[in-house]
Amino acid sequence: MCSSSSSQHDLASTRHAASLASVYRLVDRQLSPLGLRAMNVLDPRRGDTVLDVGCGAGGTLHQLSERIGPKGRVIGVDIAPALVSIAEERCKDDPSIELIRADAQTLAMQTGCLDRIYSRFGVMGFANPTAAFGNFRRLLRPGARLAFCCWRTFEENELDYFPVKAAGRIHDVRETPFSFSDPSAVRFLLENTGFTQIAFEAFDANVSCGDLNATVEVLLSVGALGQIVREKTAHRSEVEPLLREALAARSDTAHVELKAAVWIVSAHADRS
Repeated sequence: MCSSSSSQHDLASTRHAASLASVYRLVDRQLSPLGLRAMNVLDPRRGDTVLDVGCGAGGTLHQLSERIGPKGRVIGVDIAPALVSIAEERCKDDPSIELIRADAQTLAMQTGCLDRIYSRFGVMGFANPTAAFGNFRRLLRPGARLAFCCWRTFEENELDYFPVKAAGRIHDVRETPFSFSDPSAVRFLLENTGFTQIAFEAFDANVSCGDLNATVEVLLSVGALGQIVREKTAHRSEVEPLLREALAARSDTAHVELKAAVWIVSAHADRS
């Protein structure tokens, strides 16, 4: 029988997946510049086998597939059935892409079978990060590369800070999405799970998912404010007009941009 905390976590994850599934194309548009920066650092080569951790609805899978070519292989893994189903439909015509519904933390694949591991915001929520990255090291061949993007602090991310402040909900923000914001803690994690040549690049970009209506829909579905609204759905009717007013006052309503602040983290699997 599941514990109360475990059940609550599962419910929260299901709600998040459902919300993301409802706006996945808009989210892909918004986050793509950030994910592509990490992909450039990862530098996948033709013929590589690449694992995409937390691939979600699959927007990054085609981007990886274009880089590794028809002789390569892209494996997307995500724990959410709703998102994997969308990804399967989107990628059904690309034979180089394979989808696995599983927890990447315990993903059972052959040791040393991967050339690259990539993630666009899919590594911050593991229950046991040490086990997850230890497993990633096992899956990578010696000397192979890992790269991912993760959020810097909440305060640095206008994309999250601005809508939450506009809604007057700063005190309700959860730390999990920003759990990798401290590079010293991430470095310690990577060093202790078998990674070397660890590097951090601070990357800022103004991102957009479209006009005012699209932006409001995304911000109320995902991100820091989206999480608050999912947990207390009655807040939506209260915070939506506040958010609309604040966004309309600061920018062109036909194209709304907010600054995102991320770390691009890269490392190599220890050769020993």
